[in-house]
Amino acid sequence: MSKSILSSKKTSLFIILSGIFITNALIAELIGGKIFSVEKTLGYEPLDISLFGDFLLQFNLTAGVVLWPVVFITTDIINEYFGKKGVRRITFITVGLISYAFLTIYLAMRLAPADFWLGVFEKDANGNPFDINYAFEMVLSQGLNIIFASLVAFVIGQFVDVYVFHKLRKVTGKHKIWLRATGSTLVSQLIDSFVVLVVAFYFLGGWSLSQVLAVGTTNYIYKFLIAVALTPLLYVAHYLIDKYLGKELAEEMMAEASNQQ
Repeated sequence: MSKSILSSKKTSLFIILSGIFITNALIAELIGGKIFSVEKTLGYEPLDISLFGDFLLQFNLTAGVVLWPVVFITTDIINEYFGKKGVRRITFITVGLISYAFLTIYLAMRLAPADFWLGVFEKDANGNPFDINYAFEMVLSQGLNIIFASLVAFVIGQFVDVYVFHKLRKVTGKHKIWLRATGSTLVSQLIDSFVVLVVAFYFLGGWSLSQVLAVGTTNYIYKFLIAVALTPLLYVAHYLIDKYLGKELAEEMMAEASNQQ
């Protein structure tokens, strides 16, 4: 029985897509506490464009957005072949696993540090006293501070993505994959980009509204550009998956996914 399940191409595809989805979503949450400068990373000075009052617009993004495009593409592929039920299932599984991961991190932060470990790095690179346990807690607690907001935004974004995807699918049928995939991503991520920042940084983090709007805008611009740029990968993924499943099974799965209520 177990052999027949594992040998099923449909099951294997869902396992592979789920693994890609969960891994990238979890890592994105873990590194999401870091805000980085795109301009400086590329070797340029910040743009410093005046936006939303006194706040200067720079391309400062949460590190997590680097991986979210992979999640977007995987969501659209799961949507295409497994429908609403497939996306909902993997979304709830991912939320549960991310919650478990952060609970584990919280418990690890509460463990009493060993004396010898505290002395591993007595000074940092500049010769200043260095508290490794404090650094450990500060780095990981940034992720804990945004876990609730990011999970709320993630779930809302996924459900909006599913809704828009299937509305566009009814219009396009089997054609125009780029329209339903990119269109659903652009709508869902507009909501996701601002929900997480408003809850995590405006209400809980002490950011000003102008700062939230500016960072949210740059995050969304990045997601917008990446979603458009990665559209060809959807066609590559479709080609490879259809070849793996076989034309008959692929069309059967897409038809079933399209007809889900």
